[in-house]
Amino acid sequence: MRFSFFLFIGAMVVWSALSVVQARHESRKLFVELQRYEKQRDRMTEEWGRLQLEQATWGTYSRIEEVAREKLEMELPATENIHLVNYK
Repeated sequence: MRFSFFLFIGAMVVWSALSVVQARHESRKLFVELQRYEKQRDRMTEEWGRLQLEQATWGTYSRIEEVAREKLEMELPATENIHLVNYK
């Protein structure tokens, strides 16, 4: 009876130790995965900032006017060709 009890306690200690090892391994694995996702987030945040800056640059009035003049061959109309329309 006494030997069975010590054998049971010994098995529980071994099981507990293996559970701790398994839990620490899983924790480390998840931590590495978390770090990978954080790096990916940081890269994407940096790219988002660059894209916003690029969008702001391409959308300036001077850039739009430059594209209209060069690629679309547009020009400002002469003063006598400008007509104002009043809506009532």
